[in-house]
Amino acid sequence: MTTILQLDSSASGPDSVTNGLNALLVDTIAADATIVYRDLTGLPALSNDLLVANNTPAADRTPAQNQAATLADAIISEVEAADIVVIGSPIYNFGVPSGVKAWMDLVARAGRTFSYSDTGPVGHLTDKKAYIVSASGGVALNSEADFGTPHLRTFLGFLGITNVTVIDAGGLMMDPDKVQKAQDQIRELAPV
Repeated sequence: MTTILQLDSSASGPDSVTNGLNALLVDTIAADATIVYRDLTGLPALSNDLLVANNTPAADRTPAQNQAATLADAIISEVEAADIVVIGSPIYNFGVPSGVKAWMDLVARAGRTFSYSDTGPVGHLTDKKAYIVSASGGVALNSEADFGTPHLRTFLGFLGITNVTVIDAGGLMMDPDKVQKAQDQIRELAPV
């Protein structure tokens, strides 16, 4: 059975265009999949304690480091178990929301989600599909002002997830039909 990890990150909650499109996408591709859901809006920013705990092998952690690493361990396990990762990430101030950045900081663990070789980094999360669902008011996706979707694509590729599709609802203030176009793009992904 397929496992889908659905990640929402919009501060607008139920009023969010991105979260709404994310839910539509998951409903469209789910079929008989198991859905694991995580709201990223409350994730803690990276601190020294989190960084040290996340980068210390489990066998070498102090009790305090084990406690600090609990969230990262859970988040990494979710991504490892997923066949498909669906990331709802609106464009905030030209980039990703703070919750998405916090998630990225927790997922990136040398020796577990990636490693370094003589030829450079090697992602360990291969054979997964990812979708990035992104809406913005004034930033067109893939424009010079969009630092969010390229950041996510680069990060996912670093982890080994290179099969990435972007659902584009960028520039809503300039194109009032953009939500409908994104919904149409999602519906085209329905299994036949």
